[in-house]
Amino acid sequence: METKIKKTVSVLKKSYLVFWLIPVCWVIVGETDVIPVGQLADDVRGTYFFQTACILLTAVCIPLSLKLFSLVLNRKIDTYTFPVALDRYLLWSIVRLALLESAVCVGLLGYYFTMSSTGALCASIALTASFFCLPSEKKLREDLRIANDTSAE
Repeated sequence: METKIKKTVSVLKKSYLVFWLIPVCWVIVGETDVIPVGQLADDVRGTYFFQTACILLTAVCIPLSLKLFSLVLNRKIDTYTFPVALDRYLLWSIVRLALLESAVCVGLLGYYFTMSSTGALCASIALTASFFCLPSEKKLREDLRIANDTSAE
């Protein structure tokens, strides 16, 4: 049981690291002009579309990722046996990060295509919301209501 918990926490930490590496890569690609920066800066409709998409996606993904996870945790995961609950916890944690990542990527894409700070602001809001998803063994044990094994320490 302890090894499965540690393996799950390890996978969660790696996925969280990947979550942060993707925006860093986007910024590096954008700042080195690998992608067409400012391509839609003169297009009023394109800028409006990207700004609206960034704002709406951020406004939907952040509450959805945070609240959906707690609803699934309380209603579904509690009814499963331990191995299944651990697998579902891992799955829904990654889904939650993927929802936030979509808001970050669209925000950064909107920022670099339109050179409007709205996209960067939405991306930074989604990145800030990811701090509520920070994985740890303590949090996993609290969420799944697993007693801490003192013999393993």
